[in-house]
Amino acid sequence: MTIQLAGRKAIKESKGDRLFLGIVYTILILVVLAVLYPLVYILSSSISSPAAVTSGKVWLWPVDISFEGFRVLFSRQEIMTGYLNSIIYTAAGTLISVTLTVMIAYPLSRRSLFGRNVFMMIITFTMIFSGGLIPTYMVVKELHLIDTRWALLIPNAIWVWQVIIARSFFQSSIPGELLEASEIDGCSDIRFIRSVVLPLSKPIIAVLVLMYAVGQWNAYFDALIYLRSADLFPLQLVLRSIIIQNNSSGGTMDAMAMVQKQQLAELLKYALIVVATLPVLVIYPFVQRYFVQGMLVGSVKG
Repeated sequence: MTIQLAGRKAIKESKGDRLFLGIVYTILILVVLAVLYPLVYILSSSISSPAAVTSGKVWLWPVDISFEGFRVLFSRQEIMTGYLNSIIYTAAGTLISVTLTVMIAYPLSRRSLFGRNVFMMIITFTMIFSGGLIPTYMVVKELHLIDTRWALLIPNAIWVWQVIIARSFFQSSIPGELLEASEIDGCSDIRFIRSVVLPLSKPIIAVLVLMYAVGQWNAYFDALIYLRSADLFPLQLVLRSIIIQNNSSGGTMDAMAMVQKQQLAELLKYALIVVATLPVLVIYPFVQRYFVQGMLVGSVKG
């Protein structure tokens, strides 16, 4: 293998270089296969027949293609209600969380803020030590948030790790000279954040949006604790209930019906995984570029 240069000169690679590239490509191919195979297997299992799934006939491609799992899922009204609730929780929760995170992280990144190291230490302390489940529940109950949508939006609105990432970005990417220049021109702090900081912070905002959105979409434990009304349940809690219902067997069920129910329960698991992860897989490619830029925040300075 040779590398062509602009001056029509070629650099011939040594055997060691070719061997190294071969090893690198082999490892990358194995990693890609290890990542793609579970996705293909789950998708194939979700559209295969229940008998083929439980008998282990599916290993890569669908066997006896059937959409029975998706038909059973979407025939239930609570699935659509859960989808709508999860979209509401994800959209509203992400907006609230990103807004609050930026409002906390940007002031902490400014050297002019008195006591910013103390505030940062207190915020970091909450990441290591928390009040616990029972005190948190009592606080939510005293705020009259039980069995309301706010119980899933307010208590975990801010994640400390995201505050640290955003603060590092603002420190390394928003120079203090910009703030000084804006103050000379009579620009207020709010206008500076809106006109200067936010346009320059698209990478970190994309990272925050993706992290908060994925976390909010996959969350079900808070809903399990704080919600009582079925019409408020998010998708993840609805799917959990469906799996539990299909795994439980009735006492008067004959052997054939029990086998069919177990096969359907196994098929539903794969269909539920596809239904729950599809929105994230669809959204991620559109924010991947910003996500990679934001994750490299502070890694290179010069």
